[in-house]
Amino acid sequence: MHDRRMLVFSGNAHPALAKAICDYLDIRPGNALVKKFPDGETDVKIHDDVRGADTFVVQPTCHPVNDNLIELLLLIDCLRRASADRITVVLPYYGYARKDRKDEGRVPITAKLVANLLTTAGAHRVLTMDLHASQIQGFFDIPVDHMSAGAVLAGPFQDGKVEDLVVVSPDVGSVKLAMPFAKRLGAGLAVVDKQRVRPDLTEPGFVIGEVKGKNVLMVDDIIATAGSVCSAAKLLRERGAKSVQVVATHPVLCPPAAERLGSAPIDRIVVADTIPLRDDAKDLPITVVSVAGVLGEAMKRIHFNESVSALFK
Repeated sequence: MHDRRMLVFSGNAHPALAKAICDYLDIRPGNALVKKFPDGETDVKIHDDVRGADTFVVQPTCHPVNDNLIELLLLIDCLRRASADRITVVLPYYGYARKDRKDEGRVPITAKLVANLLTTAGAHRVLTMDLHASQIQGFFDIPVDHMSAGAVLAGPFQDGKVEDLVVVSPDVGSVKLAMPFAKRLGAGLAVVDKQRVRPDLTEPGFVIGEVKGKNVLMVDDIIATAGSVCSAAKLLRERGAKSVQVVATHPVLCPPAAERLGSAPIDRIVVADTIPLRDDAKDLPITVVSVAGVLGEAMKRIHFNESVSALFK
């Protein structure tokens, strides 16, 4: 079992993260060609012999989501047809995760459809990180290892002890994410209650908890357009917060996020490298921490059939 080769492949979504994971595992990245035909169709060819190998495909389905998802599906299909023994999909960021239920009539449940596509293509298991809704694990009929970036993201705040620290959830839904953070840093907890005005717009209502004279650390899983986080930061400042720092796993940062964050009363942003940082965000007061070690360790344990849940302790 353990003499089975371990091979790690990557599409074009985030080759830098795949390389960092391979460095952690002390193996060379798998040799695969992923390009486009002149008509825009995706072309994939794997140059390594994968017969009987334990294979991993590192591919967050971030922007451009559809291109990266198709690349991933073709890589899985390619490995399956080349007789790979096992195919583990490493999805640091799960695109389409926010569409996880029917919140109105006649809409798709895209998170479930993507799970079906990955399984049908031939994936044997999935390794992912900070899903938008953890019950998405149940959309799969194959094993799912759901990792947290919490320990890595908390790192920058554990070194220099921040006094009067309070961890804030920007909405009620993110409380589950904020609570372990507050526990880890020995900080208080507060919640910003927000009302959704329309599908693409929310407005903060009030703050539950004490933030006056405190250094605030706002915790979320995704910063997409940054509307919620910027309006929450403004409200927290109005309520007397000394400073506002933001932590998020996935820096989606689609326009106008960089512009909004640049003009918001936010002192620092810490994100993980689950997806590449967009160029327009590089001028922000942003720190990127790497999850390559967490994912690499989980992959190593999957390869050797060891416990992955032991990593949570």
